[in-house]
Amino acid sequence: MDKSQIKTQKFIIKYFTEIMIKGTTAKRQMIAQVYNNLNNMLTKISKEIQIKKFFDKVEIICPIEVVEQVRIKLLDTPGIEQILEAIQIDNMSSLDDIKEKVNEVMKDEIIGKTFVVRAKRTGTQEFKSMDIEKTVGGYMLAMNEGKTKGVALKNADVTILIELEHSQLNIITQKHLGLRGFPIGTQGSILSLMSGGFDSTVASYLTMKRGIKTHFIFFNLGGIAHEIGVKQVAYYLWNKFGSSHRVSFISVPFDDVVTEIFKSVSQPYMGVMLKRLMLKASEKIADSLGIDALVTGESVAQVSSQTLRNLALIDQCTNKLVLRPLAMMSKPDIIDIANKIGTRRFAESMPEYCGVISKNPVTHGSYERMEKEANAFDYSILDEAVKKTVFVNVDEIDQDVNEIGQMEIVTDLNSGDYTVIDIRQTSDCIETSCETLKIPFYELKNELKKLSQDKTYLFYCEKGIMSQLHAQYLRDSEGYTNIKVYRPNIKCK
Repeated sequence: MDKSQIKTQKFIIKYFTEIMIKGTTAKRQMIAQVYNNLNNMLTKISKEIQIKKFFDKVEIICPIEVVEQVRIKLLDTPGIEQILEAIQIDNMSSLDDIKEKVNEVMKDEIIGKTFVVRAKRTGTQEFKSMDIEKTVGGYMLAMNEGKTKGVALKNADVTILIELEHSQLNIITQKHLGLRGFPIGTQGSILSLMSGGFDSTVASYLTMKRGIKTHFIFFNLGGIAHEIGVKQVAYYLWNKFGSSHRVSFISVPFDDVVTEIFKSVSQPYMGVMLKRLMLKASEKIADSLGIDALVTGESVAQVSSQTLRNLALIDQCTNKLVLRPLAMMSKPDIIDIANKIGTRRFAESMPEYCGVISKNPVTHGSYERMEKEANAFDYSILDEAVKKTVFVNVDEIDQDVNEIGQMEIVTDLNSGDYTVIDIRQTSDCIETSCETLKIPFYELKNELKKLSQDKTYLFYCEKGIMSQLHAQYLRDSEGYTNIKVYRPNIKCK
């Protein structure tokens, strides 16, 4: 047997270490949640995927064709400490069977390299783990004489990992560190105040990683351009880290609230007042959803409204628990996490946030003055904004884009004189029958202005979500009228 003959791939999932030290009831609940989450996500990839739950691991068998998709999903699933990729071979009852099969599968890996064999076993075999290591290592050395640099018990180039469970042999081909954290669904729900920038997206990721079902709330101050950008990053976070559960994207129209702030609040307190009103609105909506806590991306002293005193003034307005996972992080640390999880590109290309800009904002507000400013505000306007709140399931954001402003979709390139722009951030580019350019979405705003405006440009991405969002943004905020969306192989209504 060589690797080209293998039709299935096995993944062995080790639970996050903190799960394994929990009490019996909590551990059982979390293990069940890991299994349920994986089952929910992986069956969407292929109905042929098999998932088995054990007290110390989950085993997954999947067709070789979907290995890459499964691997990516497992690496981004909270609750997993380690992911082992393995080739499973049954009915291995003797050392002779084991040594021959391991050599068949792994001989190419040790060519020109030093190697060592490490084995674990479970069962009542007549041999020990050390016997497996010596037998397999000696056999591979003899069978590949002149092709390998030999056995090295320390610092070997290749470590061949073997796990024998009774008569089932697992040859470990790769090891990956998982996302860790707790499985989503074990720690309740939270409402994340999302602006779409670095801070709010990283804060949302951290709550998801900790096992909290994270809903998103957005306060619309800048119109449709900002909203579609935030929807895009919310969809990305959900799809990458939290797709085991359905969550909501909640949009609150806040333009009238801002108008009232300008009318009734003194300039130095406008920023703090805006944050208070966002928390008050979030509290009302969280109450309606049965959610106990809010999360923000605020970091101590990052801006004037985030001094300790001003944060205390902001929190005065709500009885909800407000979590700030970034409170003690520096901006470079936050950007590093954004890089790691893939949200930096979104944050950098986000439409500008049209918030309240205070002249000489207060950095150490007064409790008495804050009370006076708060009493001057007409809260019926806030209540009216909450009444106009729009809810959409995050997994339906692509449908919601159509509702907020459908861009014209082109399916036949022969129907006009077009230039296709592949906006995906991957290195590959779609091949078409017309002129095709590669411009990643985060470079569109700068690069599009350099192109001839006498042409019609079709944005392309795999699912049509990002192309729809960015076309909408550039049309509405930058005034481009020569942009459409290219969606091959679909039927338009």
